[in-house]
Order: sequence, then structure tokens, then C-alpha cells
Amino acid sequence: MEWNLLFFFNSILLGVGLAMDAFSVSLANGLNEPEMKNKKMCGIAGVFAFFQALMPMIGWICVHTIVQYFQAFEKFIPWIALMLLGFIGGKMLKEGIKNEESETEDNKVDLMALLVQGVATSIDALSVGFTIAEYGLIMAIVCALIIAFVTFFICLAGLIIGKKVGTKISNKASLFGGVILIFIGFEIFIKGIF
Repeated sequence: MEWNLLFFFNSILLGVGLAMDAFSVSLANGLNEPEMKNKKMCGIAGVFAFFQALMPMIGWICVHTIVQYFQAFEKFIPWIALMLLGFIGGKMLKEGIKNEESETEDNKVDLMALLVQGVATSIDALSVGFTIAEYGLIMAIVCALIIAFVTFFICLAGLIIGKKVGTKISNKASLFGGVILIFIGFEIFIKGIF
């Protein structure tokens, strides 16, 4: 593979495709925490961008080192994503129901939940390592950085949209966000199985 416009275009398209799950989760996070500060929004988008760049690189490394082990693990990816997003979504639903009963406003996205979301939404990006296997190391890193850049801005947009909508429906936002996360988990699961 050579450095050309097509390489950059394909990397951007990969970034957009991979960022869709992270966008939806960012939307849910914005809904869940409508008073989120800009610094935290950038941090959340950065975590998603980091994982979306890391996973294809891990996949690329696997292709160039331990392909047979990665292929055995690949069938578990949909299950892992379903469990992680189902857990976080269920937790958000539970907190939303509690908040509806007690009318408290502590729906903040914590670091542990964010890390789980980052892994869950990017774990399917491991298989992108197969797609970019023909790239040399530098090209693979540049591709991963482009994916991270695209993911960052798409997630930031999701957070902004979620915050705006979340402010309007703040009493139901946690419930809605939890349902979105569980739905995304099932979507990743169904795509991975079929």
C-alpha cells in the first residue's frame, strides 16, 4: 500500500464507521449528564478516540504475530460487547429508576463506566487490524490516528446533541441513555453473530 489520497479517504471512512457505536454511547452520556462541562466532554471523546485507535493497532499486531489466537478470540467479541454495554446500560436504567423515585440528580458518567464503554464500543475494531494488515507499521499508526481524530469529533458531536436533548428531558435521560446502551450492545451482538 502506498501513501495517497485513497489511503487517507479510506482511513477517514474507517473512522466514521467505527465511531458510530461510540457516537451513540456519547449521545447517551450527554443525555445522562446534561450539565457536563466542556473539559469532561473532551475527556470522554478522548477516551473513545483512544480505544478506537488502540483496537485496530492491536488487531494489526495480532495479524503480524499471533493470527491463530486472534481468530479464536474473534467469535467472542459480540458476546463481550453485549455483556459490557448491557451491564452499563442496566446500571443506568437502575439509576434512572432510583432517580425517578427519589428525584436526585447524580447521573454523572464515572471513569470506570467510561473505560468499560470505551472497550465495549471499540472491541469490534480489533478486526480492522485484518483490514489494515497490508499497511506497514507507520501507515497503520497513521490510519489509527486518523480513526482517533474522526472518532473524537464524532463523539464530541454526540455529547453536545445528548446534552441539548438531555436538558429538555432530564428526568428521563438516564432511562433513555440506558436503553440506548443496551440496544447498542444487542446491535453489536447481532451484527457479530450473523
